[in-house]
Amino acid sequence: MLLLRSIFCTFLQPGTVTVLIPYWLISSGAVGSGKDQPLRYAGLALMAIGAAGLLWCIWDFFASGRGTISPIDPPKHLVVRGLYRYVRNPMYVAVVTMLLGEAVFFMSKSVLIEAAIFFVLANLFVMLYEEPTLRRKFGDSYANYTQTVGRWIPKPPSPSN
Repeated sequence: MLLLRSIFCTFLQPGTVTVLIPYWLISSGAVGSGKDQPLRYAGLALMAIGAAGLLWCIWDFFASGRGTISPIDPPKHLVVRGLYRYVRNPMYVAVVTMLLGEAVFFMSKSVLIEAAIFFVLANLFVMLYEEPTLRRKFGDSYANYTQTVGRWIPKPPSPSN
């Protein structure tokens, strides 16, 4: 049942942000010109890297944390493996990476703006809800984790992680 909940939450949350909203923006004509530029294909690499990172994190939440990406069904255990060894919010980083890739590939200023708005909102959500909730739920484990792993900027893992 946890697997089904994880799949559902994936389609609902990052699926909406990285597929439905960009589709709506792009199909409404919010696409730039110059589609033959080779640079736009770099967007495919960004989309693939972001998608791979997102799926890896979702798997870690499922397998190690025993929960989903949804705040209403969060992991039961603090997840500090995989990409979480390098950055505390790799799912948000992955989503922004995917959106940047879509903005480049489709030459869309609207999707670029969506990426910026998403990052600002994610940062506010992390600082105002997620981090206080994780501090209360996981106590010293989370406090130690925040001391060794950056919120947004990846850094090499410490020996204790």
